[in-house]
Amino acid sequence: MKKLLPVFLIFLLHTIDSTGQLLARGFNSIHTPDGINIIAVGDSGLIFRSSDRGNTWSGFIHGSDNFRSVYSFNNDVWFTGNNGNVYKTQRTVSPIYQYYTGTSFLINSIHFVNSNTGFVCGNGGEVFKTTDGGINWSNSNSGISNIDLNSISFVDESRGVVVGKSGSIFLTTDGGNSWVQNASSTNRNLLDVKYYSDGIYATGEHGTLLSNDSGKWNAVNTQTDSDIRGVTGISYGNTHICGGGGFIRNNLSGRINFKNFETNPMFANLVDIFYYNDYLGFAVSNLNKAIIITSNGGATWDLPPGTQVNLNWVVKLPNVLCRSNTICKHPLDNNSAFAVDRKKVFLSRNKGENWTQIATISIGTRARSFYVSPLDTNILIAAMEITDSTDCIVRSTNYGSTWTKIIAKEFSSYGQPLEMDQNNPIEFYFAPVNVSSEGMYKSTNSGATFSLISVYNSDTINAPNDLIVTWDSSEVLIMGDEGGDIWKSTNSAITWKIVKQETYPFYLVPSICNTLFDKSFFLAPLSWIYNVYKSTNYGDNWSIISINTEEGWGSDICHEDPTVVLTGSFGTQVFFSTNGGENFFETNAGFSPEVNAGIMAAGRDFILNITNRNLRKLSAEYTVLTSVFENTVSSLPTEFKLSQNYPNPFNPSTKINFSIPNSGFVSLKVYDMLGREAADLVGGFRNGGTYEIDFDASQLAAGSYFYKLVVSSSNTLVANDFSISKKMILLK
Repeated sequence: MKKLLPVFLIFLLHTIDSTGQLLARGFNSIHTPDGINIIAVGDSGLIFRSSDRGNTWSGFIHGSDNFRSVYSFNNDVWFTGNNGNVYKTQRTVSPIYQYYTGTSFLINSIHFVNSNTGFVCGNGGEVFKTTDGGINWSNSNSGISNIDLNSISFVDESRGVVVGKSGSIFLTTDGGNSWVQNASSTNRNLLDVKYYSDGIYATGEHGTLLSNDSGKWNAVNTQTDSDIRGVTGISYGNTHICGGGGFIRNNLSGRINFKNFETNPMFANLVDIFYYNDYLGFAVSNLNKAIIITSNGGATWDLPPGTQVNLNWVVKLPNVLCRSNTICKHPLDNNSAFAVDRKKVFLSRNKGENWTQIATISIGTRARSFYVSPLDTNILIAAMEITDSTDCIVRSTNYGSTWTKIIAKEFSSYGQPLEMDQNNPIEFYFAPVNVSSEGMYKSTNSGATFSLISVYNSDTINAPNDLIVTWDSSEVLIMGDEGGDIWKSTNSAITWKIVKQETYPFYLVPSICNTLFDKSFFLAPLSWIYNVYKSTNYGDNWSIISINTEEGWGSDICHEDPTVVLTGSFGTQVFFSTNGGENFFETNAGFSPEVNAGIMAAGRDFILNITNRNLRKLSAEYTVLTSVFENTVSSLPTEFKLSQNYPNPFNPSTKINFSIPNSGFVSLKVYDMLGREAADLVGGFRNGGTYEIDFDASQLAAGSYFYKLVVSSSNTLVANDFSISKKMILLK
């Protein structure tokens, strides 16, 4: 019986330099024919395989083609590349054969109905069909215009659908012999499609999701503007979608708007998802090699065993001085955001990676709130603290070139006194300090003027820290106050009722956040205390959701996925939850003391934190462990060769190179000096080439070992073409 150490003897995924081909960052597609053998493909020849339901993975580099789509059926696997190329292999590690469709074009999608009949689609309106398992291909795009096609799906040999640029949809009922264009309700690019026996779903850019279960395409209100890149499922009523910065959603239990969010650990875009059955699913990002897996129908998703996740806050704007949230997502561009440092207005066009100053606010000392109007992005509105005069609201109608003081009133030194009604962004609320005859002010003209709508109806209202409008219910507002009290209004801020009361006068409620996916849910961290409060009944009652290790400050619920919740602190930490706030974990955000004042989670991959020191972006790095990673690091060798490991002696890691001039079955194992097997490094068919293996022996005892390479043209490894052993020394 073989005795292996699969948990401890690991081979770290590594990047080959330019002399040996640079590895792609991540994957474009994933599939499995049986739920056991899984294959994922990416750019620059990247292939990952698993033969144990995704628990362990092997990595390969096959040429340099960009593999964009993979599909499997029974024992066969096909994947596509550039220039009209289709590749075929088996579900286990086997030779890879390349076939040509006959036309050079970028193939974006592949689908097989059975082991013989399959289809591909791609740029230029190209659709090709095979009836011999992918060996020969014929053009099959009659009726399709010259438009880029992104995805193809068939429910049987006759009925299929293909989607692409500018909302293009084509259907066939005769096995691709002819196609008929359907009218869709969008001009957005469609990215993926799934054809079921009882309906079709198509996904696309900016939250586009189309359904068709009666011959007509209908738009599904997903309440997101993030791209939906993948769709999969077992039936029309059991469909899962993925996209954005890592969200996964489904329509189980009749949730036709896909408001069931699947808890997962990915903080990067998800570009493809595949469910093999009701329970087992896989999803991939093209930014990393961390393939996530669910075995319970999406209730939870997990990273492969041994994957290390490193969440870092990376400085993008240094020397910032901010004590409230002055970050504002661009209302019309998913990749852009604004931020204000004191009086300087900055803009990023690449999700916070780089920033450019676009304006200077000419009035005031330091911004406390900042908004860009969704109705006209030339309109900028800010609440400005003034050191030697009365605080005020200022406004620009020319993208920050000039500014006008709108109203001057003292407001709290903490939090954000100005709020936009996201349901009706022409309206703004302003909450100054409660002094004689003071109260709530409202603008109904995008901040051009503010009028007093009511005097505060309670003397116990002090200096409001933050206020927020309920999604889809503009008459309902929640307000946090100095002293730690929380108030609620159900008549558009005319009167207020206290719903959570504190007894310590120095407590603050510096931020409140909510989500459009569940308007009953609110979150509020308190300062001068470590409690984070939540309400699940529209703000009527509040309970402690977490007691963190530092007092609270900024907060946000991810705009595309409410399972991701963040709270900042007056200290060193930002606290994360990936399960809707059921529990939190810490991430170090900088030096103490530091006010993590403003948090914006536009997407799982677009999370910003502005402090009294700098502006940072969350960076997620995944270190994936593979059972082996192989790459052809030179031209095809002319002889068999097993190189001496290097370094040698070593502690605890070393590299082993071997060369095989021909394709064959390969075994590379490590033995102790008594001949007992210590590790099984390589086993199975390999193409001719030179391979480099990283071997970590940290769990082995110090001493001498030998490693043996056996190559055979037969999978029995009995009649060996080549066999050689070498000695290595492990130091401790």
